[in-house]
Amino acid sequence: MAVYSMTGYASASTEALANAPQITVEARSVNGRFLDLSLRLPDEFRGLEPALRELVTGTFKRGKIELRVASGRDGDSAWPQPTHEQLNRLSRLEGSVQAWLPQARALSVNEALHWCKGGAVSENLDEPLLAAAARCVAGLREARAREGERLAVMLRDRLARLRELSAQAQPMVPAVVARQQQRFLDRWQEAVASANGKAGSPAVPDEALRERAMSEAASYAIRIDVAEELTRLASHIDEIERLLKTGGELGKRLDFLIQELQREANTLGSKSAALELTNLSVEMKVAIEQMREQVQNLE
Repeated sequence: MAVYSMTGYASASTEALANAPQITVEARSVNGRFLDLSLRLPDEFRGLEPALRELVTGTFKRGKIELRVASGRDGDSAWPQPTHEQLNRLSRLEGSVQAWLPQARALSVNEALHWCKGGAVSENLDEPLLAAAARCVAGLREARAREGERLAVMLRDRLARLRELSAQAQPMVPAVVARQQQRFLDRWQEAVASANGKAGSPAVPDEALRERAMSEAASYAIRIDVAEELTRLASHIDEIERLLKTGGELGKRLDFLIQELQREANTLGSKSAALELTNLSVEMKVAIEQMREQVQNLE
């Protein structure tokens, strides 16, 4: 299944009909937390609003969508083409009125065109309009799919970058932990030696000092070890890749997973005891932020 963006545009028009204007249906879509549909219809097509709303809501689940219907006779230049039947009927009506009201003035050309404009369309345009709307909605779905595929390519590229950064950080963790642990022990021994050298300070057995030092060093090593964060980071990356491969409505799930990626990257930076890991954490957060901005556009 494809990955769909919430951004897109499409249009469709009715086929040419005799004595009927061409009708154009346009649909625009931008991102939104929920489905927000706005219909812009001429008064003559207000009765089709439930059908058009059902057509859109049955196709899309998220996004701010505007569906606009424009009739060819909306413009000032859309003059009607009176038929012989209409003109004969107007003539008969005019004669009847003047027979009863001799003082009534004759119809002008503008008035005749006005009356013909109101009844010029003999065809029922409901079905052609709904057919054009269906083509427009399908076109919008395709446009959102194309945009979604571009976003998916970008997300996969950022995921590959995160894997690369995580792979760089993985071998650093044991060495960084061991180095910082040894540094902690050295400082501990310096502090103990300084304390024992002071006059009047109680002497502490070496064995007790060694056990206490090792216990504190192990606790410190646990606090700065980021292997767990890297493991969870890899798990979230795997899940995002699986969702992108599955497709469908995944915007909200991806948004949650991006937050989890951000949390792991932040923890990695806060627990980091080496400049190398800190730099990798910063690069990870940059890539994750780029992903977060694009995930907001996915359905």
